[in-house]
This record gives sequence, structure tokens and C-alpha cells, in this order.
Amino acid sequence: MSLLVVGLSHRSAPVSVLERASLSGDAQIKLLQDTVAAEPAAEAAVLATCNRIELYADVDKFHAGVAELSTLLAQHSGVGLEELTPYLYVHYEDRAVHHLFSVACGLDSMVVGEGQILGQIKDSLARAQELHTAGRLLNDLFQQALRVGKRAHSETAIDRAGQSLVTFGLEQLAAGAPVDGWARGKKALVVGAGSMSSLAAATLARAGVAEIVIANRTQDRAERLAEILTEGDGTDVLARAVPMDSVPFELTRADVVVSCTGATGLVLTADEVAAGVAGRTGEQPAGLGEDEYEGAGAGAGEDTAAPAAPASAPTVQAPLPPTSVGTEENCPLDLSAVQPGFSVAGEAAVAGMDAATLEQHAAWVAGGAAAQDTRRSGPEADAELIGALAATAAKAGRIPERRRPAPVAEPPRPEPVLFLLDLAMPRDIDAAVHRLARVRLVDIESLAEASADAPMAADVDQVRRIVSDEVAAFGAAQRAAHITPTVVALRAMAADVVAGEIARLEGRLPGLDDKHRAEITQTVRRVVDKLLHAPTVRVKQLAAEPGGAGYADALRTLFDLDPETVASVSRAGDSTTEKDRGPA
Repeated sequence: MSLLVVGLSHRSAPVSVLERASLSGDAQIKLLQDTVAAEPAAEAAVLATCNRIELYADVDKFHAGVAELSTLLAQHSGVGLEELTPYLYVHYEDRAVHHLFSVACGLDSMVVGEGQILGQIKDSLARAQELHTAGRLLNDLFQQALRVGKRAHSETAIDRAGQSLVTFGLEQLAAGAPVDGWARGKKALVVGAGSMSSLAAATLARAGVAEIVIANRTQDRAERLAEILTEGDGTDVLARAVPMDSVPFELTRADVVVSCTGATGLVLTADEVAAGVAGRTGEQPAGLGEDEYEGAGAGAGEDTAAPAAPASAPTVQAPLPPTSVGTEENCPLDLSAVQPGFSVAGEAAVAGMDAATLEQHAAWVAGGAAAQDTRRSGPEADAELIGALAATAAKAGRIPERRRPAPVAEPPRPEPVLFLLDLAMPRDIDAAVHRLARVRLVDIESLAEASADAPMAADVDQVRRIVSDEVAAFGAAQRAAHITPTVVALRAMAADVVAGEIARLEGRLPGLDDKHRAEITQTVRRVVDKLLHAPTVRVKQLAAEPGGAGYADALRTLFDLDPETVASVSRAGDSTTEKDRGPA
């Protein structure tokens, strides 16, 4: 059996695909059950976070395993296999171990070095253990991943390379200002009471917000979180819980909103946010019509589009100047053809002119008489133009270049009065909110764009070395563990041989007293142990090295060990291990 992981993350797939492929808690349970029921897989675990979905399994066939795991991910995520496949990545054996250890250290996170992933790995292992889908391999793998992640954070300063997604999101909301100063005195609304929302609420409390309102579908959890925040040391924040139907009202009071729920649909629409801003400021913000909501792309950043006018707003046209048709002298236009209501100098009047007439009209508008088209053409004219160009280049040292006009600066957006952080996957807040005035929205997609340019700390290299060392140690331990059942079966066979020979000796020497019988038995056992000690220790060492898996087969062949005996020892070991283990 071999370790295989198939998944997708913010590194391989756009947020829109991750959003659609996200798995609810029930979907994760069903996926685990269906995976271990499939033919190639013996164990399974799912790691599902806001920016990754990964399925780990112990499989006996690589190609069949990849096909089965990919199909199961597509089925349970609701995204078609053909659409999902281009975004999937596959890691096998040591590469799969390296990937999980890197994830545990925060090296593969959207914000490098964030530590929240450790809690998510722990939850993933606990779920697999509860459903009995994690055996020896995945138990060992996830337990060691937790230890590797803790080691990386304790032995290096990887925490300086990044923060939790919550902290990074708040920094983006603050737009470069220190979060503590930016948040101090503000009122916050936190939608959801899960682990991410709780972390956001605690972070806001430490940052100095004056009030935190918790809204959650389960009122008890919201009240419990509010109680924890109120009683927390080092903060004097006022925290209270409200039902979800109070969110529209709380939007009119809040300065900062953080949302992270498990909802499959939108929790806050653009209309609700716009109404909240209007209720707060007393003025109607520029919003979006229904047609524009449909086309609003995910992650349309606040600086990428100006606020759109409502689709239903009537178009107001400024009054046109009185026509001057029939009063202009030397105008090259056919004045009788100009539509009433247009100025002769206007753009509408000259539409459709040929180039020569348009040039004459331009000269006339500039104040000159209508010029005749005296332009020359042909080889002689081309030669003159080329000569003039060469003379200019010789005099100026370069050929004059046409410069593009300077871009017209767009008017700055008004300062936001409402700041929203959406950490949910799928999203809680309508992406069209990006285009509302007086609002700043930071969501998973904009965080991914911002983190792409985040500086890497020097400690990242040290963490990578830790990961490499731990991967090698894990592989050696697994290879050594692979031969252990064979060694145990060999020693059991030797013990049976000793017991059989002692029984034969008692038959031949019936008068042998207990003292001599015990001495003889002990002597024979010592001889057998000494003979087996060096080979068994050495074979474990050899098996731990790369390519050492064949030593177990050699040992079974040399000593003619029963494969079923070896398998029974292995099953007994797995059963004992599963009972004794729990999440780290």
C-alpha cells in the first residue's frame, strides 16, 4: 500500500472553482466513507479548509487510485470531473508526505507561516479516527505532520513570515495603517461563531475595538463566544450576541464586518450592504442594478472599477446648442444634409465624412478657409517624405516618436465607512459589493492576489530543511515498520521451535528435575536470541533505507515464514495502534 493525495488549492485553482467545490461537513463524512469503500483505498482522510480540498488515501494501485479519488472528489463537490481535472494536483508516496508536512508548517498557505492550519489538520485526523477511516499509515502521517508544524513554529521565526488569514485580512482592510490604531474604538460585527470567526473576534478584541456583535444561526454558540470575549484577559471589549435576522440592522451600526459561516449561499447581498451604508450615512450610495449584479466578477477589487450608476436611472441629455446650418460661409459640408438640432462643428454632423472632406472641415473649424486637397501621391511624394524624415533624424539624432496621451486620472473614490472581511468558502458576501461606494471589501480572492507579492522571511529556508529532514525520518520509520511484522513472525517461529525441542527433551529425559529443565530451556533460548539478534537488527536498518522494502520479502523467503502469520501480526499491530492513538 502507498500514500496518495489528490486535491486542489488556491495555488492550482481560481477561487471561483474552489468556492463551488467546497465540501460541507456532511459531504466530507460521505466522501471518507465512499473512499474506503472503493477498491483501491484502505484508509482515507480529508483536509478541507477555506482555500484547499485534499483527499489522502492509502492505495494499492497508483493509476486506479488517482482515477478513483478524482472521481469521488468530483462527485461529492458537485463540480464535473472534466471541469475539475485541470485544477487537480497529485502527490504520491514521499512527495505526498512532503506536501502535507509543508502544509502543516504554513509553507503552502495563502499567508506563509500562518499557524491556523495545524488546528485544521488536527480536526481532519480526529474526523478520520472517529469514522475509523484512518489506519496505521494516516495516523502516523497526520500525527507527525502536527509535530513537524509545531517544531517549525518553535524552532524558527516562520511566524514573522506571515500571519493568520484573519490578521492578513485585517491588514488589507486597514490599507497599510497599523491594525491596532485603525481598529481602535470601532464597532465590529462578526457573522458566524466557528473557529475562524472566533479567531477574528479575538483578534479584533486585542486590536482595541470598542464593541463586538456576534451573529450566528445557533444562538447558544454566539452567546458563548460573546461571554468568552467579555471575560477575556487584557481586553475591555463589550461583546453581545444577536440572532441572524438582526444582521441588516447591525450593518447600520458596524464599522467592521467579518463573516465566515458554513452557508452554501450568500449571507450578505450587495443590496443589504448598500442599505446598511445608507442607514449609517443617511445618503444612498452608488449601487448596482440587477443586470450588473449578474455580471459582477469575483474579486473585482475596489480600485479596479468605479461605482456604477443604477441601471434604471434615466439618461439625462444636456440641451443642444442652436443649429447654425445655413449661416456658415465656406463650410465644406452639404448643409442641406445636416440634421436639424446639430451644430455644424459637432461630432454628429461630421460622422461619415471621407478623409479629404474631414480634413477640409477641420481646417474650416480652426478658422481657415476651406482648403483644396493638394496632396501629392506617388513615388516622388514618397521620396520627399523619406528624405524629410532622414533629415530630421540627422539633425535631431533620433526619429521623432509619437507619445501616447497621458492617462486621464479617475476621480478618487470616497473614503469607506464600512469595512468587510469575507473569509468564507464559498463566499458569504456578494462580490458585487466591491463596486459599492463608501465600502471596502476584502475576500479570499483579493487576499490571494495580495499575498502573491508578500515578502518571504529568511526563516522559510530553515523550515524547508526541517520538512526535508522530517520526510526522510518518516520514510525510514515507515520502511522499518513494514518489516517489523516479519521480524515478529520470525521470532515467534523461533520460540515455537524452542518450545518443541524442550518438549522432545522432556520425553527423552522424563526424570529431569525442574531446576535443570529451566536451565536448559533458558540456554536454548539465549542461543536462539543471539543468533537472531544481529540479522534482525541489521535487516531493520537496511529496510529503513531507500529501496529497503525488499528485505522483508527476502526474510520471509529465507526462513519460509507463513505469509498469513505475518499478515495476522500486522493486523494485530494496526488494531492496537488505533486503540491507543488520539489527536496530538
